[in-house]
Amino acid sequence: MINRWTKFLTATVATASLLLLTSCGSSSTSATKYPKVVSTNALTGLPGINGPVLFVKIDDTRQAHPQIGLDSADVIYIEQVEGGLTRLAAIFSNTLPAKIGPIRSARISDIDLMANYGRVGMAYSGAQSKFLPVLRASNIEDIGADTEPASIYSRDPSRSAPTDMVVDPKALLNKSINVEHRSIVTAKSVGWKFGPLPVGGQVIKSVELKWPAARYKAVWSSGTQKWQIYYNGALDVAADGAQLGSPTLLIQEVSITPSIYHDKLGSYTPFSNTIGSGSGFLLRDGQEIPVFWNRVNATEPTTWTLKDGSPAYLPVGQVWIALTDQQPVFVLPALSTPTPSASK
Repeated sequence: MINRWTKFLTATVATASLLLLTSCGSSSTSATKYPKVVSTNALTGLPGINGPVLFVKIDDTRQAHPQIGLDSADVIYIEQVEGGLTRLAAIFSNTLPAKIGPIRSARISDIDLMANYGRVGMAYSGAQSKFLPVLRASNIEDIGADTEPASIYSRDPSRSAPTDMVVDPKALLNKSINVEHRSIVTAKSVGWKFGPLPVGGQVIKSVELKWPAARYKAVWSSGTQKWQIYYNGALDVAADGAQLGSPTLLIQEVSITPSIYHDKLGSYTPFSNTIGSGSGFLLRDGQEIPVFWNRVNATEPTTWTLKDGSPAYLPVGQVWIALTDQQPVFVLPALSTPTPSASK
């Protein structure tokens, strides 16, 4: 069955061919070179397509590593969950890997994150009973494990529960869009802009980010022009062997408060508030740049600006966003000890 990516690419090639034939017919004296027709993904700024947006919840405990398919994601959010642990929300709209996982359950903070993108397809493995009706009433296409067959959401025999569920994203979207005709938004801008390195940054060697029961570190690599990601002290590598890293790390300082939801042990689910405004840092090109974020309501994109109100441009490529209420610790190249950041 032909999926939307195939249809999109076919239409693009057909358009390019038509332009070329028309132009050749009107020119009789010399050959004219025409640029290749290339679509740019709205979330990464890279050549590609703006396919259907798949929002995937991925376990982020030690047992879940190495995670599957993260190196193909367009955007990756780090969010706090019960017990001070972290969980990932990954956005896919351009490249779909064969599998993604380990798939885990949804949380209250996800509703506002997803609203940034429009009506997304959400891949997850359930939610707390009190929260599940609220999630399903939000603006999502529920294509979680509870609604799909085992041929799409399967168990990895090399892993142990509860970190063994994986999803086949191509089969999931093909069934949802082409068979069930679900309405899933295609990728569009969610507030950030791509451009040159802003002025006013500080060169750093690395940054440390902490949550109550998890910690991340990002080290700048001039060779790859990416922030190499470390999780709980170890280099973060995907299941396919790819070293996880990104040219962009956005540190979004948010308020994290207990929600009305809790797990079976009575541990309350934290809520990360991504609506309103606040400060943060843009890490790119080996520098940290103080920025401000603003989002008027759930349906509006999040804008990122510098102190003077001008856009905080991102480099093209995958984007990581850390939602935290703790100040990052930056390590400067000339220092051997971390330097706590000041509120800027």
